[in-house]
Amino acid sequence: MKDNPQSTMRRRMVALDIDGTLVPDGTTNLPDATKEVVADATAAGHPVVLATGRSLVGALPIAVDLGLNGSWIVVSNGAMIARVDESAPGRYQIHTRRTLVVEPVLRLARALCPTVRIAIEKVGWGYRVSEIFPKGRINGRQLVVSQHELDQGAATRVVLAAPDIAELLLEPLCALGVVVYAAPHALDVTPPGTSKAAALESVRMMLDVAPERTIFVGDGMNDLPAMAWAAESHAMGHAPSAVRAAADHVTGTLAEHGAALVLRTMLEGPVTSGVAQ
Repeated sequence: MKDNPQSTMRRRMVALDIDGTLVPDGTTNLPDATKEVVADATAAGHPVVLATGRSLVGALPIAVDLGLNGSWIVVSNGAMIARVDESAPGRYQIHTRRTLVVEPVLRLARALCPTVRIAIEKVGWGYRVSEIFPKGRINGRQLVVSQHELDQGAATRVVLAAPDIAELLLEPLCALGVVVYAAPHALDVTPPGTSKAAALESVRMMLDVAPERTIFVGDGMNDLPAMAWAAESHAMGHAPSAVRAAADHVTGTLAEHGAALVLRTMLEGPVTSGVAQ
């Protein structure tokens, strides 16, 4: 059934980060309060879009648990847009996939940090790795392969890990033109021009939601572009000070179900939850 013009005008596109926003980093156990309010939001006609640094294989269990079959998800920090489809192989359909040639990135990484641990995303499966990563650091399965195999072709995402790796590699990698996000002792590298914001704008246009009807909730430095994109941005209460300062509002912490509070307030009236900046 098609939306009538009035209901379409009232729709709001709600984009949600996952780690640190919906669940603790690297976990999959969603609070009932979050599942309930997401179900209420989608039933009311508001598209809910996950936008995460996780790879596709790490984001899908969250999307399925939230009941977002048929919804768009933005993964790998915007390198890929997919639609959740529980009837399709792997439970997804890829809409857009951007890639980078990995060999220049890996050559530079090895030259400046010989002990670097490398992971190359294999979409829908996991990662090809130089050695096994600790549990929870990357999503999906891991397959140890040779340096030659790692260096071949292109990928949506490269993860580089080593102590103090940001000091060694952040600026040199950015000089290659790729997008780099720093995490503790690791760097996530994605293709030039990628961001959650750019991917979310593509989704917004496909959903035909007005720019002024967009909301984003997140907690990380990689969420800053999406916060600037959204008409209303909300930082989790435990987010770093720079993220809280960049947001229009600050909601509750993860333990306080801050993301659910934003959605519940949206459903009950104007979004005014949290502390205005």
